[in-house]
Amino acid sequence: MKINGGIRYCEKGLTASLRAMHVQSEIIGMYNENVSGFDKIGYQRKDPVVSSFTEFLGVHGLSQTVDDKVGRIAMSENPLDIAIANKGYFQTQTEEGVKLTRDGRFKLDKEGNLLTLEDAQVLSNAGVPIKFPFVPEKIKDIKIDSKGLVSAFNHKTNKLENVAFLGVVDSNGVVVMNPEIKQGYNEYSNVSLQNEFIGMMPIIRNFEANRQIFMIQNQNLQKVISQLGTTS
Repeated sequence: MKINGGIRYCEKGLTASLRAMHVQSEIIGMYNENVSGFDKIGYQRKDPVVSSFTEFLGVHGLSQTVDDKVGRIAMSENPLDIAIANKGYFQTQTEEGVKLTRDGRFKLDKEGNLLTLEDAQVLSNAGVPIKFPFVPEKIKDIKIDSKGLVSAFNHKTNKLENVAFLGVVDSNGVVVMNPEIKQGYNEYSNVSLQNEFIGMMPIIRNFEANRQIFMIQNQNLQKVISQLGTTS
């Protein structure tokens, strides 16, 4: 007895070309998103991942991963601009739950709550919102060391009082022991425009090749239909 196994797949060339163009347009969209995020603080570039049999599955076989490399760090004049010089994320409490971000542009409300620019509460390493026991007279009275310890100078006691540790975790939610916090800095995206344009070129060429094949197939199909119409 002889057993034959394998995968056999046959479809029309027009369908294959359309599916390929759809996948390539999605990949180009990811590259365009990286280019548009070049100057965004805390943005991390996206890498397209093409799985097996994507030529048959189409966009369903396409996914993306996040490049967690540290981006460009630049000095800021705001003491509440915080950058992470290591891999990791700030924890924030939003209406949709806890979210992770590398955008460390924070602010302080009138009640002493440490917030993001979108008014989400910044969480400590204990998982609770950070709130100052007193409202500092000046933003410059707030000090944050490399470990993420937030302190504030109390003019009433003339002492630097500890508030809490910033909750910096990795993508799995595990606390980062050495986050290398830099106060007074912003981290811009880790996108390299040159690499994005270079990576986009072969995708654009493949798209144009599939487009030309589609047009040739379409023209041939029209010729066949017109010839069948004349012979009938």
